[in-house]
Amino acid sequence: MAGGTRRGRLGLAVVTLALGAGCAAPSAEAEARLATLASDEALMDAAFDEVETRLLGNQARVHLWRELERRHGEVSAIQCRVSDGHLRGIATLLARQQEKALDQFRRRHVASADTVLSAGGPTPLNN
Repeated sequence: MAGGTRRGRLGLAVVTLALGAGCAAPSAEAEARLATLASDEALMDAAFDEVETRLLGNQARVHLWRELERRHGEVSAIQCRVSDGHLRGIATLLARQQEKALDQFRRRHVASADTVLSAGGPTPLNN
């Protein structure tokens, strides 16, 4: 029994050395699995590249929108200051125009009253 065990061990060692040295060709099934794995790896690499491209594009888009938001805030602040100044100017001009119109109205009224009085027209005391 001891002799048979030695042969079994020796045979196993020879087979192991032969396989380890690359003397035995892989089976067709192993080749098919390796080809499938290589194909899957290429598909996964392509999918990862696509996801990375989309993520980088989205990241750039988010950066652009943040920059646009920042600029919009600056422009809005400037626009508010300018509009405030313009509206104050418009209000001041309107007030002046109303004062002028009121002064003209008063002058016409006073002038027409003077004309009536100088013509000898009725006065409030002579009624």
